[in-house]
Amino acid sequence: MATPGWTVVVVGAGRMGDIRATDLASDPRVSEIVIANRTPARADDLARRINGRTVDWEKAAQTPADAYVMALATDAHGDMLDQLLERGRPILCEKPIALTIADTQRICDAVEQSGGPMQIGFQRRFDAGMARARNMVAHGDLGDIYDMVLASRDHVPPGRTFIPGSGGIFRDLHVHDLDIASWIADSPIEFVQATRAIRGAGDFAEFDDADVTKIIATTESGIPVSISGARHDARGQDVRIEVFGSKDSVSAGITPRTPLVALDGPEIGINTDVYTGFIDRFREAFRAETTAFVDLIGGAPNPCPPQAALEALRASIACERSALTGERVEVGTITDE
Repeated sequence: MATPGWTVVVVGAGRMGDIRATDLASDPRVSEIVIANRTPARADDLARRINGRTVDWEKAAQTPADAYVMALATDAHGDMLDQLLERGRPILCEKPIALTIADTQRICDAVEQSGGPMQIGFQRRFDAGMARARNMVAHGDLGDIYDMVLASRDHVPPGRTFIPGSGGIFRDLHVHDLDIASWIADSPIEFVQATRAIRGAGDFAEFDDADVTKIIATTESGIPVSISGARHDARGQDVRIEVFGSKDSVSAGITPRTPLVALDGPEIGINTDVYTGFIDRFREAFRAETTAFVDLIGGAPNPCPPQAALEALRASIACERSALTGERVEVGTITDE
């Protein structure tokens, strides 16, 4: 493969910035990686480890490059993302784009006007098992889809400083489930009914958040979807999906590392070297996602456009409304008001 020699600016040197920069450094098509971070020492450390260079935080968006990675926390995207869009270059933006429908729609419109594509960081689309499930559904291998069941359970609850800026469990955690269910079904989520509760220790109540959820959703094509969520799983990180059809039933995420104790006997072969967090669970998916972004820089189709973030956010807010009112909510009716 020829090496184009692209330059990529990574904005943010935290957990996701580290992952993106590391994966970009392993792609022979990328010749230079520039790191910008509010804390210069953190940028310096990351740049040293990947053999990149740094740029002052204030100059990040003005630094000429072939592409940019927005790896800040969602509530910090703001002005920096607006400046990056003015460059008209490909952008990889971690999900969600913003925490409100209005701000997300504004960014989607700005992407259209910029002339450059924006890929959204829904890494589950790049999980090998989940991608295979989508392909099987699309090719009719499972027949008529009867039901989809998802689980998303964090091993370690988020820290106190993370909760207030996360947008809450539906917008932070379940935005992934709602996106992947819609993506596999190739049909938007039409209705949701959700509940939430606080069942464990933590600071969730102080920030009007929750640590346990249940969502019953229906796609526009009529597929029932059940989603269970929790901010703590004592045994490990548990993220999986099951798809049941008239011809076959499949799962993605049930592996020897799935953190479940099989009471029917050890020969089932799960609960070995369990996943310790979402990065551990999806490390290969992140790598494949970053590779797809480099493909996008070269002109490949966008595997996850901004509209996906808008649809998933709208469904997430619909879940919040349902949990508050106890009613079934039509996703298409949701606005910020």
